[in-house]
Amino acid sequence: MSGQLSHPEPIESEPRADRPARRRLLADILAILATSLVVGVVAGFVWERIWTPPTGAAFQGKWILDGDGLPKDFSSTGIYVLVAVVAGLLVGTVTSLAFDHDEVVTLAAIVVGSLVATAVMWWVGTTLGPPDPAVLAKTADDFEPIVGDLGVSGKGAFCALPFGAVLSAAAVFFFKPPRRGPGPR
Repeated sequence: MSGQLSHPEPIESEPRADRPARRRLLADILAILATSLVVGVVAGFVWERIWTPPTGAAFQGKWILDGDGLPKDFSSTGIYVLVAVVAGLLVGTVTSLAFDHDEVVTLAAIVVGSLVATAVMWWVGTTLGPPDPAVLAKTADDFEPIVGDLGVSGKGAFCALPFGAVLSAAAVFFFKPPRRGPGPR
C-alpha cells in the first residue's frame, strides 16, 4: 500500500511542555483543599469557643429549656453562620490571590474546598461541644441542670461558608488586574 508509513511515529497524548503546568495546577488544587481543611478545623474550634450553651434541666426523663436557655437555643446556628461566612471570605480571598494560574480551576477547587471546610467545621464544633441533652436527661434526676448541645438548625446555614468563599473569590478575580505574560489572556 503506497502512501502509508510502515512504522508510524508514536503520538504523544500530552506535550512535555504542558506537564509542569499540569503538575503546578494539581499542586494548587491540593493546596486549596488543604487550606480549606485547616480553615474548617479552626472555624469549628472558634464556633464552639464563642458559643454559650443554652441551659435547661431534666424533668421526667426529658430535657426542658429554662427561661435563660430559650433565647440561647438559637444562638448556635447564628454564630455558626457568622463564623462560616468569615471563614469563607478568608479562604476564598487568600486562595484566589495565591493560586491564580487558572481561575476556573481555582474557583472549582475553592467550591469543593469550601464544602469540605463546611463539613469539617460542623464536625469539629459538634465534637468539641457538650453531648446531646436529651440523652443525658433520660438518666438524670428531675431538675438536674443540663446544658444544650451545639448544633445547626436547618440546612440553609451550611451554605454560609461556600457563599463567602465564592463571593470573595469572584470579587478577587473581577477586581484584580489581568496578569501579563506569554499567550492569550
